[in-house]
Amino acid sequence: MMVRARTDSRVVFLSQTKEAALDELNAYREQIESGATTFEALAQRVSDCSSAKRGGDLGEFGPGQMQKPFEDATMALKVGEMSGAVETESGVHIILRTG
Repeated sequence: MMVRARTDSRVVFLSQTKEAALDELNAYREQIESGATTFEALAQRVSDCSSAKRGGDLGEFGPGQMQKPFEDATMALKVGEMSGAVETESGVHIILRTG
């Protein structure tokens, strides 16, 4: 997808120490990858982001609308791919690219 194209994304965001959040995000990512839970269910249950009520869905966004590390990580993913931990000024995230 071209950088200027808009994208959909979902995020799990946790409020705690960076180290604890990274450990927890890695554990959550493993649960999602193993099929034990879905990204959406997990985001609704544990995310501190306002998108939690939408299963972590941030909707469409374009260049310059998100913090640079988040935008760069999202654009580097293929549709359906999930990121590792992404650090921004807001905290640490895992991202599932949906569009």
